[in-house]
Amino acid sequence: MQALLIEQSDGAYHVALSDISPQQLPPGNVTVNINWSGINYKDARAITGKGKIIRQFPMVPGIDFSGTVHHSEDPRFHVGQQVLLTGFGVGETHWGGLAEQARVNGDWLVPLPEGLTERQAMILGTAGFTAMLCVMALEEGGITPDKGEVLVTGASGGVGSTAIALLSALGYQVTAVSGRESNTDYLHQLGAVNVLPRSEFTAESRPLEKQRWAGAIDTVGDKVLASVLAQMRYSGVVAACGLAGGFALPATVMPFILRNVRLQGVDSVQTPAGRRIEAWKRLVKTVPVSFYQQATTEVTLSEAIVAAQRLLDNKVTGRTLVKIGQA
Repeated sequence: MQALLIEQSDGAYHVALSDISPQQLPPGNVTVNINWSGINYKDARAITGKGKIIRQFPMVPGIDFSGTVHHSEDPRFHVGQQVLLTGFGVGETHWGGLAEQARVNGDWLVPLPEGLTERQAMILGTAGFTAMLCVMALEEGGITPDKGEVLVTGASGGVGSTAIALLSALGYQVTAVSGRESNTDYLHQLGAVNVLPRSEFTAESRPLEKQRWAGAIDTVGDKVLASVLAQMRYSGVVAACGLAGGFALPATVMPFILRNVRLQGVDSVQTPAGRRIEAWKRLVKTVPVSFYQQATTEVTLSEAIVAAQRLLDNKVTGRTLVKIGQA
């Protein structure tokens, strides 16, 4: 079987498409024939060696995949069943989805939701799943469409793109923030009412700015998140799920104390099974059919290394889908 294999020897980082034996797969009670995977920001950093993503070597990257069960010792899954996986350290500490097969713990798998194809599941992938968790966090914080505008940062990426489509479909008025002016039309097509340049959010902000946003989904962090917090309306909620711009938060407590703002962290790696299933069902119900045509770049497994570098170079819009199997 073929797999993208990352190795490290004498301090040198090496990644290549390799032939490996299925017997080399790590322990697990379910083996899956992978048909689709994706390249997320974390995958791109792992493949290029930009950041300490990989915890042990050798490693097959790929933090998500969809496919069919090849062998199962878990009574919840049967041979031929369609499944998907996101998170749980797969592609970081356990061999992941950029291979023709994966052997994993059945607790990490989700049966493919009714109404979703394997390809659509990976167009959504970790990015779409995370976006839905962020939308749910805003809803649980009391942010309804009538409360005002919702801001989405990193809007051209996988999480941002899906978040815009979801929020728009649910009736929210969405403002997108993007570092690429060339994507303005694309973001409007997804449902953004307004598009703002990232430069408006990267300067040093005052502790409190004019109140603008009822809610926000932030994938960037650092100065962008600090600026967003300073602009939140009273009782606003910010769902923070990414750190593409850095992990620092150069902010003050004033938005939280004086405006009752809530900063809600969103983790999609260790999400409990019940919430995972709920989020995927919501995705099937909410994502517009047009989204699957708008936000996808498709590559083969042999093109994954180049695609990873393109993502880090900010040359990719939306989701990068990797076709692996024959489905």
